[in-house]
Amino acid sequence: MFGTDRTEEQKLSPKVTDEGNMLRDITLGQYYPADSVIHKLDPRVKITGTFLYIISLFLVRDIWGYAVALAFLASMIFISKVPVSYMVRGLKGILFILLFTAAFNIFFTPGEVIWSFWKIHATREGLRIAIRMVIRLIFLVMGTSIMTLTTTPNQLTDGLEKVLRPLRHIGVPVHEVAMMMSIALSFIPILIEELDKIMKAQSARGADFESKKLSVRMKSMVPVLVPLFVSAFRRAGDLANAMEARCYHGGEGRTRMKPLRYVKRDLLAYLILLIYLALVILAGILF
Repeated sequence: MFGTDRTEEQKLSPKVTDEGNMLRDITLGQYYPADSVIHKLDPRVKITGTFLYIISLFLVRDIWGYAVALAFLASMIFISKVPVSYMVRGLKGILFILLFTAAFNIFFTPGEVIWSFWKIHATREGLRIAIRMVIRLIFLVMGTSIMTLTTTPNQLTDGLEKVLRPLRHIGVPVHEVAMMMSIALSFIPILIEELDKIMKAQSARGADFESKKLSVRMKSMVPVLVPLFVSAFRRAGDLANAMEARCYHGGEGRTRMKPLRYVKRDLLAYLILLIYLALVILAGILF
């Protein structure tokens, strides 16, 4: 009986599965449990390493620098034991941004024209810049994903609070900022799952999310966004009530069951980061 119902549901709304698979491709904010050295590192090391890696991507100017960045990224993915397919799947969410960035640079950068149609001109300089920008965005997203996939929200909150602690002297509410970022990241997979359920329910009621007409697709999204926002506000209210019921009053006087302490592997990770930055700088100087 249950098998028949499932088959009939797939026949009635075959596009629901495709929509659900697309939503599950978003890996931002999700934690991938594994027994790896990267998972065991202090969250401060991973936050600092991600920040330095992003900076290094904007220091790269040639193919040798990108080769060093790629080698470092590939080694981190291998050590983290996160499947490469899982990392690549997360890039589907920024595919439109990649295409838009590439097209904008190719057609709006002045230089030597290599292709022309009417008033649209593609330049050699624009193509070079587009390739660099796309590579940087891919490396940036995958590098950031390693941090979120190997760090729990609680660890990320503690690490951010420790890293940003000096800003308290200028009046920045460090604990509140870290808590908000952690909650936002933890809410992403929850809202994606909620969106998946709502889209399946609306598809079963005849909503068309794959229509070629933009007006039809926009009209179909209205009954999806409204309950999604209602659900998000309801979850936020429940979380606020739960925190208030547990007498949460911010970071003042707050203790931790597992305080952050550096160990040898964390210091070794900092050393590897310094070596990586030195290689990036040398690649730009020598080549």
